[in-house]
Amino acid sequence: MTDFEKKVTALRQQHEALLSRKNEPRQPEEDAFGTFRYTNNGIYQRYRYPIVTAEHTPLEWRYDFCEQDNPYLMQRIMMNATLNSGAMLWEGASPLGTTGKRYIIIVRVEGADRKSFFAVAESPNGIDNFRFWPEPITMPDTDDPATNIYDMRVTQHEDGYIYGVFCAERHDPSQPGNLSAATATAGIARTKDLISWERLPDLVSRSQQRNVVLHPEFVDGKYAFYTRPQDGFIDTGSGGGIGWTLVDDITHAEVKDEKIIYERRYHTITEVKNGEGPHPIKTPKGWLHLAHGVRATADGLRYVLYMYMTALDDPTRVIARPGGYFLVPEGDEYLGDVMNVAFANGWIADTDGRVFIYYASADTRMHVATSTIDRLTDYCLHTPEDGLTTAASVETIKRLIEKNRRPTPAPSLKGGE
Repeated sequence: MTDFEKKVTALRQQHEALLSRKNEPRQPEEDAFGTFRYTNNGIYQRYRYPIVTAEHTPLEWRYDFCEQDNPYLMQRIMMNATLNSGAMLWEGASPLGTTGKRYIIIVRVEGADRKSFFAVAESPNGIDNFRFWPEPITMPDTDDPATNIYDMRVTQHEDGYIYGVFCAERHDPSQPGNLSAATATAGIARTKDLISWERLPDLVSRSQQRNVVLHPEFVDGKYAFYTRPQDGFIDTGSGGGIGWTLVDDITHAEVKDEKIIYERRYHTITEVKNGEGPHPIKTPKGWLHLAHGVRATADGLRYVLYMYMTALDDPTRVIARPGGYFLVPEGDEYLGDVMNVAFANGWIADTDGRVFIYYASADTRMHVATSTIDRLTDYCLHTPEDGLTTAASVETIKRLIEKNRRPTPAPSLKGGE
């Protein structure tokens, strides 16, 4: 065996060890300040290892294994991050030759060149052993090609198609001299095998649109979208929060009438902006929603995840809005390309009631947290809302203190009930 062959063998063994590493529930840890982190909050379980990182991408995407052309075994194409993945259960054909139920994430992979692309990774259990399909997704362009596409929400719609809705980014033609000026539109594509994708026209809207999500069911015989209208690529401007619109024809989707169903509020986790994560999960008590909120800090923007619920008979009517955040970066999750960011646009409701929440930390790597439909429903319906003032927050805490002093059941913490 030549020295080159030895290096290749060692590289493949190291990669296989990473891919096959067993994940395990994260245990409380004492940090450098003597504070315990990763404590169990009773809502979800975090895990010790990220499920997908840049190092999980196939070696064939990064290395030229021809000794003559690459004698130093250099990475010819480097990967920077894996983040913001759509997710779904899958029992169809797989280029990996696997069969049965698998947990699929459609990963935003970012190369060292800053361009993002989509790639499918699958796991037998949703927690570890994620392996990428052999090739990235070839996403067709529209007549106006995008410079960058990312953050796909995946919806298995009742019309029989799997839809991917994602951000399509282009340079802003109205500012030719500003190389940071961009526009955001919602790209739409559909598939039945996750390999061949049909690109549909981008969502037409009067405002820029990011974080657009397709509802899994028809509403009044129409396709329903959760939107996030904003005046600019970064700034929401007059955009008021998570919106809702109905579309007659998804092959020519256009936002005509749009209403805000979850507004932004001053001095809350949604002060700067908020957006829908994955499509909501249908439960006997309502639609479970996972979303992200953004607020400004002295150290930049802070992205957190939060939840809410809407009514089964009207997905625009909010019936529960637990106050504060649901999940934030903890410990080493805080560090990465864009620190202080937790973002999710994919989750899976399994047939046994478990829920797999796929979230990215610091725009760098993918993680999973697990819960159940019952736990998340209980969290939404029985967690107090944000009272919007310090005085209201203190009164909520005092009600809990009083409740814990009583030997018999006490009134709800939500107040007024």
